[in-house]
Amino acid sequence: MHFGSLPTVGIDALTPEDFLLDVREDDEWEAGHAEGALHIPMSEFTARYGELTEVAPEGGKVYVLCRVGGRSAQVAQYLIQQGIDAVNVDGGMQAWEATGRPVSDGKGGSGTVI
Repeated sequence: MHFGSLPTVGIDALTPEDFLLDVREDDEWEAGHAEGALHIPMSEFTARYGELTEVAPEGGKVYVLCRVGGRSAQVAQYLIQQGIDAVNVDGGMQAWEATGRPVSDGKGGSGTVI
């Protein structure tokens, strides 16, 4: 457990096998997201929490993303309180895009981070 400090990683620490949870709102997700990430907007998170527990890797880490890291930190903290091994992704989707990682529009094209 981490008390007083939230587990955080940078984009460079992520691998293609890592389980990503994107908590940005629908318009942000539709503009561009990491392929394969689970999308549950922070504004709907507690109501849709079961969607995460159904697909999250048992005993594995959940890497939480938003645009820059504020919302994802809040959701990661909540998940830790629920007993889930959650990690905040520092810099969020802006850092993802800036480091050249692919951003998808979900329609087979290249997306953008808004």
